[in-house]
Amino acid sequence: MQTVKLGINGPEVPALGIGTWAWGDNFFWSYGQEYDSNDLKEAFTTALEEGVNFFDTAEIYGLGESERLLGQFLAQTEKTVYIATKYFPLPWRWNSQAVSDTLTASLERLKLSQVTLYQVHWPFDFLMGQPTLMSALAHEVKKGRILTVGVSNYSAIQMKEAHRLLAEQGVPLAVNQVRYSLLSRQIESDGILTTAKELGVTILAYSPLAQGLLTGKYTPETVENPKGARRIDPRFTRKGLEKISPILNVLNQLTQKYQRTAAQISLNWLIAQEDVIPIPGAKNAAQARQNAGALGWSLSCEDRELLDQVSRPWLK
Repeated sequence: MQTVKLGINGPEVPALGIGTWAWGDNFFWSYGQEYDSNDLKEAFTTALEEGVNFFDTAEIYGLGESERLLGQFLAQTEKTVYIATKYFPLPWRWNSQAVSDTLTASLERLKLSQVTLYQVHWPFDFLMGQPTLMSALAHEVKKGRILTVGVSNYSAIQMKEAHRLLAEQGVPLAVNQVRYSLLSRQIESDGILTTAKELGVTILAYSPLAQGLLTGKYTPETVENPKGARRIDPRFTRKGLEKISPILNVLNQLTQKYQRTAAQISLNWLIAQEDVIPIPGAKNAAQARQNAGALGWSLSCEDRELLDQVSRPWLK
């Protein structure tokens, strides 16, 4: 199993994880209509069978339902599982006790005494401020309820500040979770990726398949409206799909060459960036198995460069 370390001295986890935004979310992902908890249990079990035992969730996913479902599944396995979750800095959470209370609630839903990774979901300050927030997170590391600390959606400058504040407490910043895919490469041009490598911060790449656009399911020739909130996303229209057709065409060529799916090739390209862990979603066993198929092999240097060139318009 290919592994990546979370930060400088964090645990080694699989080079690919599972994002659980869709677990329990009935607005954006139509949970309870196209799939249910039984499908998610099979996705969880299949992922573990394939060696993918790193799951990323958040307190706001399904208003806690994602964590509750993970807690149920965790209670039914004896295998080692690494769990990452997130704290959302809402306006009324203005002191360090709010961090402690929120973490307690997440741990109760997950049925755990410690999470592998605890992340700040957005770089909001409100009344608390980053110094108070990072100090509270460091305190929870020392209490043993958090193994490693991460941030999410932080810019290069914000990441440096979080890194500095945590270092003052003797705690390293392990992760910055950001949007990253062949159709979203801004972190390469805005300094986030370079800064992360300089600081020893691992990148968790969310939406690594661009919410399904890189799976090969959606093409200009076979326009298929997705369910949920994605129906109003212009990228899924014929015009939007025609715009990304150069990437889709290259992916289609490579699927034939490698006998892999477009999703697996897209994920493999991300894994090749080093210290980057894509966390695609999985709503059923088939998707979990397909995700795992991105591991254990590598695109050639020439084909990585081909994908790099064709996706350059998405650096901005």
